[in-house]
Amino acid sequence: MPRFLTALPVFNEATHVDGVLDEVLRHTADVCVVDDGSTDGTARILADRIEARGDVRVVRHPRNLGYGAALATAFREALAGGWDGLVTIDCDGQHQPRLIPEFLALASDPVRGADIVSGSRYLRRFPGDSQPPEARRRINATITAEINARLGLSITDAFCGFKAYSRRALAALAITETGYAMPLEVWVQAAAAGLSIVELPVPLLYLDLSRSFGGALDDAETRLAHYRAVLDRAEAAVGWRLPAAPPLSAANRASQDPLAAAHC
Repeated sequence: MPRFLTALPVFNEATHVDGVLDEVLRHTADVCVVDDGSTDGTARILADRIEARGDVRVVRHPRNLGYGAALATAFREALAGGWDGLVTIDCDGQHQPRLIPEFLALASDPVRGADIVSGSRYLRRFPGDSQPPEARRRINATITAEINARLGLSITDAFCGFKAYSRRALAALAITETGYAMPLEVWVQAAAAGLSIVELPVPLLYLDLSRSFGGALDDAETRLAHYRAVLDRAEAAVGWRLPAAPPLSAANRASQDPLAAAHC
């Protein structure tokens, strides 16, 4: 069986981290936490956990570097450790660890498997789904549609952080975006490298409607412009040109709505 590491990027999640880790460990045994310079007691909680149980590995950034930087560290950890792939799941309680086996099964499937299995909150509705804030819904819908047009993909959720990556994908992705725009760089590099992509339906849950994107990016229009600039920069970095007959992703067939509302 392929061996996948599961990584959680964490920043100031003292309220959630222990409970989320307990749940994650019910579904996978190999877990790494990337503590991105937390200052709220998260580091102490993790240190106590390691001393008492030793059931997770922790890599700590000495200062906050950003969401994308934490995931880049997770990529390096998986590659350096010889893992066959990586699952990434957020630690704020909005992703459901019970779905980890579905990501692993799909990523490892010799027929349907893909280099990237990406969670989508818009392939299917689930009972209890949240109503996303309008600005986040609009921005994700806009960016998702632009990614599909630019890259010849057919994804429905540009920003979901719940993913599984094959080792081939990890080796092909060279992440430089340190913030929340990191997934956009992933899509560009994945298209350029010819990586296969499958989306897996996941519930849409909002537990923190007040999350800050950081300074000026809390303004929706500024954030949208930033995301477009990241796409432009990522395309320029790989010399991207849309192929004459672009391959579509492996999922999202009959039930897909490319313009489905999404959030970031």
